[in-house]
Amino acid sequence: MAFDGIFSALAAVIPALFLAAGVYIYVALVRQISVRVADPSATPVRAFGWPEATLATVFVLLFLRGLAVSASHDVSRIQNRELIEGALLSIGLLVFIAGFLWLRGFDLNSLGGFSKIGFGRAATTGGILLLAAYPLVLLAEVVTQKFLPGNLEKQGIVELFNASSTLEQRVAIILLAVTVAPLAEEFFFRFFLYGVLKRYFGRSVGVVLSGLLFAAVHAHLPSFAPLFVLGMCFAIAYEWSGSLLVSMTMHALFNALALTALAFPEVIPQ
Repeated sequence: MAFDGIFSALAAVIPALFLAAGVYIYVALVRQISVRVADPSATPVRAFGWPEATLATVFVLLFLRGLAVSASHDVSRIQNRELIEGALLSIGLLVFIAGFLWLRGFDLNSLGGFSKIGFGRAATTGGILLLAAYPLVLLAEVVTQKFLPGNLEKQGIVELFNASSTLEQRVAIILLAVTVAPLAEEFFFRFFLYGVLKRYFGRSVGVVLSGLLFAAVHAHLPSFAPLFVLGMCFAIAYEWSGSLLVSMTMHALFNALALTALAFPEVIPQ
């Protein structure tokens, strides 16, 4: 009986400790960002201008316009061809924006910090920061469930994964979720959109607005608050590290862990 009481106490205390640690880490990152002093010997990185702001506005309006269409679409009937078309569209968006910035004379490598840190360090940093972000995301999910009680509908990708009847379709979903989605979404929401918002509204507003749009584009109300928190964590990690590879790693790991949980419902609580 005594051991049962100890285990019950630990079960209540450990989540609170993880939450406190996550809050502490991200508050520390924000403080480090706010007091960071620019190196006078470093070459100034060119900021986005009005053409980038105009292009970002056009894409945001197109994304928001597409929310109603995606909300009425039955994801359980999506076929492999449509998955591939969606992936090609995401890659096309990435290539278009990258080409536009290249023609405008931007150094994408310096701007995104792709060579600032190695892949191993980016993966390690991303894994640690994702672990710190998880308690914050779970808290947002708990709050959502409190204010939206009942049997909440699952996110589209979850419904699609559960409804997939073939191994090929599940493999395609996993590949898209851990490769194409992190690359395309991080390039647009953190590299491009956050860069534009930071240029004209400052870092804080940029983190919040890019997180809001990241959550809204997924068109799933029960997941809005968790995705909003997750998007802000991605932006803070990108701003703090100076490398988009960190937020891309976080995004890929998050999707991989989520799909792993879906693949083993008898082992991992859903």
